[in-house]
Amino acid sequence: MSSNFARMQAISAITNRVAEPVEATEPLEDIWATDVFTLTLMEEVLTKTAFKAVKKAFLNGETLDPAAAEPVAAAMKNWAISKGAKFFSHIFYPLTGRSAEKHDGFIISSTDGKAITEFAGELLIKGEPDGSSFPNGGLRTTNAARGYTAWDPTSPAYIQRTANGATLVIPSVFLSWTGESLDTKTPLLRSNAAVDRSARKVLELMGEEEIATVSSSCGAEQEYFLVDQNFVNARPDLLLAGRTLFGAAPAKGQEFDDHYFGAIPTRVQNFMQDFEDKLYRLGIPAKTHHNEVAPGQFEIAPYYESANIAADHQQLMMTTMQQTAKAHGFACLLHEKPFAGINGSGKHVNWSVGNATQGNLLDPGDTPHQNLNFLLFCGAVIRGVHKYGPLLRAVIASAANDHRLGANEAPPAILSVYLGDQLESIFKDIQNGKLRKKAKGKEMDLGLKQLLSFTADPGDRNRTSPFAFTGNRFEFRACGSSNTVSTPLVAMNAMIADSLDWIASRLKKALATTDNKSEAVVIVLQELMQKHGVAVFGGDGYSAKWHKEAVEKRGLLNLPTTADALPYYKDKDIVKLFTSTDILSAKGVDARFEVAAEQYIMSIEVEAKLVVDMATTQIYPAALAQIASVSGAAGEAESLGLELDTSALEETVAHANGLSAGVAKLKKALTKHFKTPEAHMRFCADTICPLMLEIREHGDALEGLVSDELWPLPKYAEMLNIK
Repeated sequence: MSSNFARMQAISAITNRVAEPVEATEPLEDIWATDVFTLTLMEEVLTKTAFKAVKKAFLNGETLDPAAAEPVAAAMKNWAISKGAKFFSHIFYPLTGRSAEKHDGFIISSTDGKAITEFAGELLIKGEPDGSSFPNGGLRTTNAARGYTAWDPTSPAYIQRTANGATLVIPSVFLSWTGESLDTKTPLLRSNAAVDRSARKVLELMGEEEIATVSSSCGAEQEYFLVDQNFVNARPDLLLAGRTLFGAAPAKGQEFDDHYFGAIPTRVQNFMQDFEDKLYRLGIPAKTHHNEVAPGQFEIAPYYESANIAADHQQLMMTTMQQTAKAHGFACLLHEKPFAGINGSGKHVNWSVGNATQGNLLDPGDTPHQNLNFLLFCGAVIRGVHKYGPLLRAVIASAANDHRLGANEAPPAILSVYLGDQLESIFKDIQNGKLRKKAKGKEMDLGLKQLLSFTADPGDRNRTSPFAFTGNRFEFRACGSSNTVSTPLVAMNAMIADSLDWIASRLKKALATTDNKSEAVVIVLQELMQKHGVAVFGGDGYSAKWHKEAVEKRGLLNLPTTADALPYYKDKDIVKLFTSTDILSAKGVDARFEVAAEQYIMSIEVEAKLVVDMATTQIYPAALAQIASVSGAAGEAESLGLELDTSALEETVAHANGLSAGVAKLKKALTKHFKTPEAHMRFCADTICPLMLEIREHGDALEGLVSDELWPLPKYAEMLNIK
């Protein structure tokens, strides 16, 4: 049997695959949110008193009357059972960045031997999963394992369906017995409360009288790869690390840009149709899908929702995406860089703040120079990105995301703000003490009478900016595709809350000297821009010139690796930001650092062990077989008096020796121990990663030298193009 049996078997299985039958999709209005316990449904099944209490909690984040929990639990149970559910689960989001569930049955037994269903208000309000095995960063001791889940009434319950049945799922927070947050949802809810408190101060000073609850909103664009599961099963690196640790560049990658926005392959279209129907049943507003830049890469983008619900939906979307892909014979890869040399995957977080009375406070309208509320809130973002740029870099830091930041498909690791020509001009005028009218967008005349003319936006987009204004929101483009959106949302909410507090204090003083609000706003924003305007940049974020200017002239930080970024969690200004806004305790901030550092180290070390294993048991034997085969052929040729070019054989021997030597160095490096996570991360970034890359270079070279029948691993050209 040839050493490439698994690879050839995978190709055969895919090429001989029988296309699955496609069921017609049901109309959107018939399936939308049918598996969600919505407010509309609650209004139908609850008493007026109970519904009123739930509605206030759901829409405004008000404290729910505990008396309302009992009728809600009863109605929720009856609805879930009517949907076929026999179990319920509090779903929560531990510091792993993934979701977690503990399923309990509705069933209880009675003394007469019969079984009944029960779901009391107490079970709805509180659950008690064992908290011992979740990351905690020192927030509890090893023997203190108790953890609680608590129902979040601001996010609707839903039905989770699998081939084996249905489960009622209840979004919840997760905390320790001591009350410390052990999850990503609790800080997000607290950060929304901080935004509301701070925004109200500014809006009241600006003369606003009716002010509804101010909160953040989010729409997260999700990029991903689809690779046939047969290929993944034949690649230990994809199976265990989510990315290829070896793999030579194919003759054709993404150079022609022919995959981007191209016709979606039929098999992928079938997956998307099935996946999005499931999302619609869960009330997740999937809006857009298309081919992305790299072959085998795609994107889905939902419509905007309140940040808390959007974060829950994003977690559910990732789970549903991967489950549905598996049903279609695919593996859905959410790793930020599954394949070297082609685009990686991000998760662009579109973020804004607003309310029901003042609307979107980051919408400039037609006359941004006159929209004083917008100017103040936009200024708060500028100050926040400048002052807390290292935090924004830290919250999206991971071993996976390090591979794409700064490359041509992702923004650089230097945090700056792109405003567009019109807004940048306005804020520069303010910095100089002026506030002048700006031109609207120009009319686009295409010179074709059959096409209608339209108005262009006042400024172009900048795809190299990590934090870009895109019309009525900011797009944080540096987030990784596997990341939870909760953590960056918490950071953005915290920074704008802090900046709005700063603005409110300056605005109060300015209004004491003038009755003209425009003059007062200019006074405040002039000071803000003089201190923080260096964060505004509209040029090419990839250029070496910008990197030099950003660091040497503007004093911005370039934090290319997770080892550079994560220690900023311990910066006193960042700790103060979280504690002053009541989002996290100082212990809670330190715990986030400890957990993120541990996850980075473990990710690198798992990859390093895989590199050693694959190089030793798959690539090196293939190289030896090639050497033996060619040497034997050369000996036969020599006996016949023929002269052969042995340069390829010599090159194969050199790379096999280099591979073996690199593995020995890496194995030795993995035995080192460190006293601090900072030192361990630094070693991973500076020593382990370069050693893995050195071994990979030899392995990838061998892929081009070893005969196809001997090479054991599915190749890039096969994985990315055979569907």
